[in-house]
Amino acid sequence: MTTPVPDRVRKALSGISGILVTPYDAEGNPAPEKLRPIIARCAAAGVDGLTVNGNTSEFYSLSFAEAERMQAEVPALVEGRALVIAGIGRSVVEAERLARRAPKDGADAIMIHQTPDPFVAPRGVVEYVRRMADASGLPVVLYLRNDGIGLKSIEELCRIPGVAGVKWATPNVMTLAHAMRIVGDQVNFICGLAEPWAPPMTALGARGFTSGLINVAPERSVTIRDALARGDFATANAEIAAIAGFEALRSEEQNGTNVSVVKEALNLTGHDVGPARPPAAWPLAPESHARLRALLTEWGMLKAAAA
Repeated sequence: MTTPVPDRVRKALSGISGILVTPYDAEGNPAPEKLRPIIARCAAAGVDGLTVNGNTSEFYSLSFAEAERMQAEVPALVEGRALVIAGIGRSVVEAERLARRAPKDGADAIMIHQTPDPFVAPRGVVEYVRRMADASGLPVVLYLRNDGIGLKSIEELCRIPGVAGVKWATPNVMTLAHAMRIVGDQVNFICGLAEPWAPPMTALGARGFTSGLINVAPERSVTIRDALARGDFATANAEIAAIAGFEALRSEEQNGTNVSVVKEALNLTGHDVGPARPPAAWPLAPESHARLRALLTEWGMLKAAAA
């Protein structure tokens, strides 16, 4: 059974929901311990929440056993310095298993990936989410990448006990505005398209945003969060312009470089996290790699002589 959403969770979801990468060792196996310095920098910068097994974590490229391991080991690395959100999904059996063990693993909330099954009934999605909420007993964040299920189903999803947030990852901002009016302020709508989309969604009433940038430069994300919180859109937009090159690189090859750019930036700056697995693009195309090196040099994260 779900319990009331703690204020700590509501507050964190109104800030930055960072999505951690999944590091690999030399044999290609997940190596969660390699996240330790990345998590420490995020905590020092003030990132509100950290997600394990999100899309930037390559969730669908992990075996189920690997996803279980990441969920089991990452919360202890965070050590309470940020909210821990466990991404769950896949078959209803696997997702329920991850959801059930999430509290014991030390997660503070779960994020339910939108089901990729080709035969998805809106009412089936509602039942899927209800089962995950009941299995975990933790606050739930819905990951909405396709709003085609309709406003009626979105409202029904948000009425499930325990649902605390909706990670809105579609650019249909007018549908977002309508959904927020229907659902009310008991559920926090989060910009799920990262920093570039945070200003327009914030202007509509969304609070907080997701970020993969936090793995590389969490301070930049925090600056944007703080500017938006005080209504300083000029500063927020200027900071977003400063990361535009990084986000543009992540959007190449039909967004297939989204994780690859983050991981290569970490590798270049001394954090060996290994490659991105297929179907992500790896390695980066030579021209993209050169642009990334130049950008990191401009940010002061690489020496000019190494560019």
